[in-house]
Amino acid sequence: MQFPESWLREFCDPPLSTQALADLLTMSGMEVEELRPVAPPFSGIVVAEILTAEQHPQADRLRVCTVAAGEFSKDGPLQIVCGAPNARVGIKVPLAVVGAELPPGEDGKPFKIGVGKLRGVQSFGMLCSARELKLSEDHGGLLELAADARVGSNLREHLKLDDTIFTLKLTPNLAHGLSVYGVAREVAALTGTPLKQPAFPPVAPGSERKLPVRVEAPDLCGRFSGRVVLGVNPQAPTPAWMVDRLARCGQRSVSALVDISNYVMFEFGRPSHIFDLDKIHGGLVVRWGRAGETLKLLNGNTVELDAKVGVIADDHAVESLAGIMGGDATAVGDGTQNIYVEAAFWWPEAVQGRSRRYAFSTDAGHRFERGVDPALTVEHIERITQLVIDICGTPATVAGPIDDQTLALPERKPVALRVARAAKVIGMPVTQAQCADVFSRLGLPFTQAEGVLTVTPPSWRFDIAIEEDLIEEVARVVGYDKLPATPTVAPTQARVRREGQRSAHDVRHALAGLGFQETIGFSFVEERWERELAGNADPIRVLNPIAAPLAVMRSSLIGSLVQALRHNLARKLTRARLFEIGRVYRKHAAAADGPLAVAGVEQPMRVAALAFGPAAPAQWGSAERATDFFDIKGELEALLAPAALRFEATAHPALHPGRSAAVWLGDRCIGHVGELHPRWRQAYELPQSPLVFELELDAVLAREVPVFAPVSRQQPVQRDVALVVREGVSHDALVGALRADPAGLIRAATLFDVWKPTRGTATGLDDNERSLAIRLELLDFEQTLTDDRIEAAVQAAVARAAAAFGARLRA
Repeated sequence: MQFPESWLREFCDPPLSTQALADLLTMSGMEVEELRPVAPPFSGIVVAEILTAEQHPQADRLRVCTVAAGEFSKDGPLQIVCGAPNARVGIKVPLAVVGAELPPGEDGKPFKIGVGKLRGVQSFGMLCSARELKLSEDHGGLLELAADARVGSNLREHLKLDDTIFTLKLTPNLAHGLSVYGVAREVAALTGTPLKQPAFPPVAPGSERKLPVRVEAPDLCGRFSGRVVLGVNPQAPTPAWMVDRLARCGQRSVSALVDISNYVMFEFGRPSHIFDLDKIHGGLVVRWGRAGETLKLLNGNTVELDAKVGVIADDHAVESLAGIMGGDATAVGDGTQNIYVEAAFWWPEAVQGRSRRYAFSTDAGHRFERGVDPALTVEHIERITQLVIDICGTPATVAGPIDDQTLALPERKPVALRVARAAKVIGMPVTQAQCADVFSRLGLPFTQAEGVLTVTPPSWRFDIAIEEDLIEEVARVVGYDKLPATPTVAPTQARVRREGQRSAHDVRHALAGLGFQETIGFSFVEERWERELAGNADPIRVLNPIAAPLAVMRSSLIGSLVQALRHNLARKLTRARLFEIGRVYRKHAAAADGPLAVAGVEQPMRVAALAFGPAAPAQWGSAERATDFFDIKGELEALLAPAALRFEATAHPALHPGRSAAVWLGDRCIGHVGELHPRWRQAYELPQSPLVFELELDAVLAREVPVFAPVSRQQPVQRDVALVVREGVSHDALVGALRADPAGLIRAATLFDVWKPTRGTATGLDDNERSLAIRLELLDFEQTLTDDRIEAAVQAAVARAAAAFGARLRA
């Protein structure tokens, strides 16, 4: 919600500075997101009238003008050289006199005007465009002022530029604040300053003509009001004061009739629509849409309708999207002579979410889906009618009688406030008299009993339904700054994390230390990601997605990381190392309901990381190489060190079947690591496959507490063996067999060489065999190892490998 401060103060003018007023609104719950001056600082700019405009003798695109500027030209007209194409006799324009300062440029310094000479002709000032004054981006010529502008007057005063634009960030429950009058009503309640009540004098009907209207859906429209106005001039210019106010509300001027409708919406929060009466066939019908119907809207879009969308139709076709936007077929234009003004109460539930279906939003829809006062449709039509007559009226302009149909209005159930409970919830003493004063200032009708006030919400308040709503009203009007700083009643006790548990923040620091950067993705993702990258054919669906593609809840973080990578690659990044810690969502019949759980839905936390591009940043000391499986595996091991991980080849929907593994910690599979499947690399348009891992966060948070172990007084012994095994024998399985020494002498087994002969060479190895050179480390903490014990242990290890995998010593 955006509006100029001067408009607000016309309804309520408290003795507060601009900043104090903004602070007051923010502390009352209407957050002022931004304060912005209407115009940047400049001085010495006055209203001038061009008296003559002759061609420059030395330049085709320059004119030599003489201008009158009031007291600044008391010694005679000023000569100004100007290059604007619209510089002509009789118009009034801004003049920067000698000594004036224009708004600061890119260097932050104001531009000072002096006497200049352009192609040999002196210029005693400068005629200005709106862009030069930074009032708009229009630089097509001089800023033309109203014909009644007083020559010589200060431009800031004439255009009322010493004003401030307020931008409010309103929560959905504050629908009554979506108008200048609504905000003024709040200011009056907060400060006690009188509120100027608007008057809506009825326009006397000069015609008996009515447009037949039938409301078939009372669950769509609770009240419908309308009036015919005949003989209007649609080409009449919108007054400058209205154009300025609309611009300061963020709304551009379209035409006088459209501007009047928008003006009343910003003024009183009442969206309305003006139809070209002569383009309506027969009468109007308010109903729900029908499958197969279409409507071309004012924004040029053609939308398909169904039974969940409200419409206004005539005898031939649908003419308007109820509460959201009018149709192009009955829009007013330069040829319009007769109009029909409509103002209605549309049920919020009937409008909510409809704009998002068609991927656009409107000011009208924004207001109706939050709730618009149903009580003043007739009064606001009177206001629109009077503005139409004043601005677009002709000698033939007459208005018909107002047709007002009330079908079903919101039921306002009384809400009781217990003063004692209000004091308990707010956290400070409040009296019944204070509560009564708050409700009186807010215009909330109420009755009193001992310790209880019963409020009947007025028609403009859609946010008062329970006792806590009234308690909030009391707290914010009394003032949140009045709340005492009361210490907590319960004792506070620090919760120390046990030594065997680290925090998610520690994991973030560890991953950042490994060179990864954190990303945060949406929990709702594209269904394609779930199907392709998580193998989830039945994801949890979002009932009301914020965007059509983001329709399901994620059960894996891999899709979010791949999307983040694509986003970075589109911005020419060649190396990316990303991670995310977040929650995933899976259907699980055994999941029970609870304070932080939903029945049937499992919501574990995961940590995932992605590496793409070179293994290290470019440097002179080593050649560039691509990140491979062993890089990401090493970083995974570093993240969980000193825990010993086990990697087993496995299949995963997102990963390359020959370059992926399940990650085991003890007897638990905690995740997967590997290279993105080539199919998905191509489908997601990636230049090469990234490496990813995804782990259960609780397993990463748990860590073993270090246990003291004495340093052995004996020296370890190393022996190398070369074992011939089949291609299918895994490294982990072979090492496990070698280390499974009942005597406990073999402390480590390290692979340091792999050899496979060239096919067809006589080496004693078959084509499906390879030779693995492994270094065994033996140690006895109690006594020195003898050659016999060493040899026996080595032979026993080889025998275990032979029994398990058919391994043999290489000859």
